[in-house]
Amino acid sequence: MINVALLSRWHVHADDYVRQIQNNDHLSIQLVWDENVERGKKWAEELGVPFEADIQKVLTNTLIDGVVVNTPTNLHKEVILAAAKNKKHIFTEKVLAFTVKDCEEIYNAVDQYEVQLMVSLPRLTEPYYLYAQRVIDNGWIGKLTTIRCRLAHNGAVASPEKREGWLPQRFLKKEQCGGGSLIDLGAHPIYLTNRLAGEVKTLVAHMQHTNEFEVDDNAVVLLAYESGAMGIIETGFLSQGSPFQLELYGTEGTIRIEGSQIRYSLGNNEWTNLDKPPEALPIPMEQWVSAIVDKTTPTIKRSDVMHLTLINEAAAKSNKEVSWINVNDNRN
Repeated sequence: MINVALLSRWHVHADDYVRQIQNNDHLSIQLVWDENVERGKKWAEELGVPFEADIQKVLTNTLIDGVVVNTPTNLHKEVILAAAKNKKHIFTEKVLAFTVKDCEEIYNAVDQYEVQLMVSLPRLTEPYYLYAQRVIDNGWIGKLTTIRCRLAHNGAVASPEKREGWLPQRFLKKEQCGGGSLIDLGAHPIYLTNRLAGEVKTLVAHMQHTNEFEVDDNAVVLLAYESGAMGIIETGFLSQGSPFQLELYGTEGTIRIEGSQIRYSLGNNEWTNLDKPPEALPIPMEQWVSAIVDKTTPTIKRSDVMHLTLINEAAAKSNKEVSWINVNDNRN
């Protein structure tokens, strides 16, 4: 049994991870810590486990094998490094850290103390991604020329009940989040397009503050890949009824994914629905457990995590400087 401590309920996915833990026979929640003591005590009471206000006592507790980190993103580096140094396995929400340099420091500690680190990038396990990757790997649409991915929701759209939308206000605080719609929701299009299109050469980004929040609430990134392909990433907190979209355009065909529906056209201008997509891979939580228990190699890779931060870091620089950025300048 892997005894787990929950570190913060700050992130909106914290309760999702609790459900995943409770559904896994290898995991058991033993403790709760939260930088917000009142929130943490309430969570611990709901779960029927003790609350510990001192994080060092959690991390030095020999009964704890792993931690699930849902702190504000600006605390990730400090908390994850401390967990690694105390030889705790780590599951955390994206993004790992704000800079490539900080990500490297974290991974160096993970290697040194021989613990398993999993960053939740769940769409890399979905059937539509696996099919898109198969299309690319087999050259079914010829040479990839353009890739587009959009993920947006209405979290910052005002309603009679909530003046600034249903998204927690802490997600609109730059110090804690490091950014807004791009670094949060846009993470999914970033890591998907990174996998499918390969190394990014240059990019230009615009992060709009439509509602004058501290962070962007609408964003777009244009990318030029080493392969010669172009990319478009779109995200935002201001779109009502916006479906997830992933499109791959090639010299010999097109793949269009909307929600979970996959359609393709291979050179004949006729569209066909894919009836039997690949089976989904184990979710990140399950891959983390498997890596700890069975020493398996996760399909979510270190490079996925590093390149996610790489693109975010370059996009923030582009937005600030209002210019195209050579992404290689940000690689270490």
